[in-house]
Amino acid sequence: MEKDLSHHRKTYEKGELRLADVPENPLELFQKWFYEIERHFPEDENNAMTISTLGRDGFPKNRVVLLKRFTYEGFIFYTNYNSDKGKDIQASPKVCLSFFWHGAERQIIIKGEAEKIAKNLSDGYFESRPRGSQLGALVSNQSEIVANRAILENQLKALEKKYEGKTIPRPKHWGGYMVRPIEFEFWQGRPNRLHDRIRYRLQKDYSWEIHRLSP
Repeated sequence: MEKDLSHHRKTYEKGELRLADVPENPLELFQKWFYEIERHFPEDENNAMTISTLGRDGFPKNRVVLLKRFTYEGFIFYTNYNSDKGKDIQASPKVCLSFFWHGAERQIIIKGEAEKIAKNLSDGYFESRPRGSQLGALVSNQSEIVANRAILENQLKALEKKYEGKTIPRPKHWGGYMVRPIEFEFWQGRPNRLHDRIRYRLQKDYSWEIHRLSP
């Protein structure tokens, strides 16, 4: 099979990102862009992000997860701690997040270190989830081999019956991570592939060093 994609072209001309206009703290620019996407490009799932981990086999691995909260401390998402990503983070907490918002021709890449959040915070979020999602977290041994889908569906039915009218407990192996950022790169598509790239790097005094990068 062969497919030549060399003729695929797109012109980027929906915005600009000037060094003179960016704030001192990258979280402020992240928040500005995040809400602009939510307001003007609702077709883009603005909290969908790719998280990259270094696999225990030495290969990097990417997957899309949903951002559930962000603060000046970092970015929070939830998963099964026994999943591939959870085991990768346990072995090497250095991760990379990326957001790509096609409609606005924008991308943000974030380097940081992931750590588990407090159990009570994971409890609180778990309690806010729909019951189906709560049960799904109990059913799934995420990333493990399963013989067929019927096994999962039968386990779900059994748990629905077991917890009918009862509170569903958060599994101990399921919870949140916070990624504490050390570097941001904001990318705005521009004509002629002369894209705007602004990089923030965290310094020892917790200020941010800001530079424009060549496209």
